[in-house]
Amino acid sequence: MAKEINKLWLFSSIMAFVLCLTGGIWILANIGFDFNDDATSTGIGLYFIGKAFFVGPMLYITALKNGKK
Repeated sequence: MAKEINKLWLFSSIMAFVLCLTGGIWILANIGFDFNDDATSTGIGLYFIGKAFFVGPMLYITALKNGKK
């Protein structure tokens, strides 16, 4: 049972990283860095890219710590 939960944590961490990163890149690709037109969408795109590099690794570290118990 613990092995399946650990695999779920690892899969979730990878999916969180990939989805947040691709979502942020998609927003920036469609909006771009035009601060004059829509600064809010540019900020949201940058937020999702930053979130990808925070949430994904944190879930991965948690999965590794839980797997050692």
